[in-house]
Amino acid sequence: MTALCAQESIYNLLPRVEEKSVKFPRYISTFRPSVKLEIQEKKAPWKTMGPAKTEVPSPKNFLQKHSKEPKLPERKRDEGRKKILTVPSVPHVTDHPLMGIQSKKNFINTNATAVIMGVAKKPQPICVDRKQGDKYFLETSGLVPKYINKKDYGLTPKYVIKRKEEVKRAQEEYDAYVKETLRQKAMKRLSDEERESLLQGLKKNWEEVHHEFQGLSVEIDTLPKKFHKERLEAQMKQLEHDINIIEKHKIIYIANK
Repeated sequence: MTALCAQESIYNLLPRVEEKSVKFPRYISTFRPSVKLEIQEKKAPWKTMGPAKTEVPSPKNFLQKHSKEPKLPERKRDEGRKKILTVPSVPHVTDHPLMGIQSKKNFINTNATAVIMGVAKKPQPICVDRKQGDKYFLETSGLVPKYINKKDYGLTPKYVIKRKEEVKRAQEEYDAYVKETLRQKAMKRLSDEERESLLQGLKKNWEEVHHEFQGLSVEIDTLPKKFHKERLEAQMKQLEHDINIIEKHKIIYIANK
């Protein structure tokens, strides 16, 4: 039904002019020949699998057993002969050793003379800890009193005396430092005149702060006024606390810092 409606449209009765599409010429870059030549020079030899113009290995040259193991150089024939020549040759049947060589030295008399004229060797002293026990050299056992014969036996070594003097000097310096520190931090007692003058000074300061506090405005409507009032109240409170402490205690000590 839709197809019939489309054919019976009024617009279909009017003649139509067919419009021909204009096709523009295809764009070709001026650098195309140079680029094409450059690509051929660089990539053309590698278009195949692997480098170009490479000989394919022959199927006869396959991998054999022990072919990749290192091979020793071939042995020359003259090397073995040289070693054999260095060995002394076997004596011939006609060769005879030297016979009849005798020495006129009397070994019996020589040995006897050496024993008679020689100094007897002293046995090394040893000690035994128990019957059928082990043997030890006496000199290294500590039983030989050889150290008491020394010139400085029983005397205190010099390094020990020097070390004691250094320790004593260090202890004296430390004690002097402690005494000086305690003296500087010692408590000092205030006299009655100093206590009275201190008390009067605190009261005078309280009166000045109180007078300044009385001169404040009645209406505190800004922050500076509020902070100023709080500061004066804190000063008056602190001064009152100090005055009460001094009046309460007759004897006052001050630490030296």
